[in-house]
Amino acid sequence: MNTTSAPLPAREAAHAAVIQTLPLYEMMRMRAATTARRHPRLGFASDDRASRMRWVNQFTHTHRKLGPDDREVVSPNNDTVYSNAWLDLSQGPVLIDTPDMGDRYWVLGLLDAWTNPFAYVGRRSTGNRPQRTLVHGPGWGGVVPAGVDTVIAAPGQDVWIIGRILVDDDPADLALVRELQLRIAALRLDGSDAAMRVDTRLDGGTTNAPDASLYRAIVDEALARNPVPRGEKLAWPVDPDELASALPRVFEQLRQAQQPHALGGGWALQVAVREHWGDDVLTRARIARNFIGALGMEEAMYPTAEVDADGEPLHGSHAYALRFEHGHGLQVGAFWSLTMYRRSDCLFVANPIGRYSIGDRTPGLKEEADGSLVIRLQTDDPGPGFNWLPAPHDEPFYVVLRLYQPRADHLQYRYAYPPLRRL
Repeated sequence: MNTTSAPLPAREAAHAAVIQTLPLYEMMRMRAATTARRHPRLGFASDDRASRMRWVNQFTHTHRKLGPDDREVVSPNNDTVYSNAWLDLSQGPVLIDTPDMGDRYWVLGLLDAWTNPFAYVGRRSTGNRPQRTLVHGPGWGGVVPAGVDTVIAAPGQDVWIIGRILVDDDPADLALVRELQLRIAALRLDGSDAAMRVDTRLDGGTTNAPDASLYRAIVDEALARNPVPRGEKLAWPVDPDELASALPRVFEQLRQAQQPHALGGGWALQVAVREHWGDDVLTRARIARNFIGALGMEEAMYPTAEVDADGEPLHGSHAYALRFEHGHGLQVGAFWSLTMYRRSDCLFVANPIGRYSIGDRTPGLKEEADGSLVIRLQTDDPGPGFNWLPAPHDEPFYVVLRLYQPRADHLQYRYAYPPLRRL
C-alpha cells in the first residue's frame, strides 16, 4: 500500500478550493482596505479605533493620483483619480447620482464579489450627462422611481464600484475634478443617505496569505451573500489542516504565475474579460491576487510586458527602448499610458522625477525625426531629448500599457505590439 498517496486528494481539494474562493476573500479584503471609518455626517462607524467597522453605501475619493506610498491596491493606474464605493444591497436598492462630466473620460466600473466586471456607468456606456442609476440585488421586484436613467441588476448583495476620472497634473483641474467627485452620491429610493455600517473583520492592508480560520470565516460570510456564479460547482469547505497548508502556497503561486493571452513582442494580456470570467477560475484568481479591480476589455485593455525582445525578464540593471513606428501608434477612443511596477510587490517605482507612467497626455512627449515614438525604460536619466520612464534599481520590473476605450485592432488582437529592446 502506498501510504504517501492518501493525503493527495485532500491536498488537491484544498488547492482547488483556494483558487476558486480567493477572489471572494480578496474582494472582502479590498472592502476593508477602501471603506471609511468615518462618515461626514454620521460620524465614526465605531468609537473603538481598533474596530473593523466601516461604512458602506458611501463614496470615498482620492483627490490626487496614487503614488509609491499607496499600497492598498496592486498595479494601480497613474492616470485618473479614484472614487470608491462598496454597495450592500441586502437592505434594498441603492441609487447612484453622478454629475455632468463635460467631455472628460470617466467610468464607474461595477464588480461583483467574484470580481466579474458586470456593468458600467460612464463616458463609453451611458455618456457624460448628469444621470441617476439604480443598482439592486437578486430577487428585488420593486418599482423603479421616476428619474432613473439606468437600472443594473447585481448578481449578489456585495458590489464594488471603482470610479476613475481623468485628471490633468495641474491644480486647477485637480480642484475641478474634486468638485465632480463630491457630487457623486449613494442614496436610498426615498432620497435619504444609503450609508450602512458593516464589520469587515479584516486588516485590509495585509496582502500576505491569511490565517486559515480567518480565511474560512470571510469566505463563508461572502458565500452566504453572493451565490456561486452560474454553472460553477463549489469546492468548499475543505480540510482545515490542508487549507492552512494551501493558502501560502497558492498565494505565492499566483503572485509568480506567468501571464496568459500572448500578444507577441513579449506582451501578454493581463485581463481578457468582458463581463464575466466564465469557467476560467485560475485566471480569475490570478487577477484577484495581482490586478484586482481591472475593467473589462471594452472599457480598457492592459497589455503587460515582463520580458524583452529576446524573452529575458525585464530588470533594472539594464536599459530598454520601446519604439512605436510612425503610423503604428496605439488605437484608442480615449487615451493610453505605459506604467512601471516593481515585480516584487506590483506597486509603483519611486524615482527622482516622480514619474510612474508615460503616455499620449504626458507633457513634452517627443517624437523622432521620422515620426516614431520611443520610450526609454531605465534606472538612470538618459538625458534631454528622451522620453524617460524610470525603472527600479537592480531588480525585476514589469510594465502595463493601459488602453482606455481600445479600438477594434486591439479588441480583435490584430495590433502588432512592439517589443522592449535591451540597449
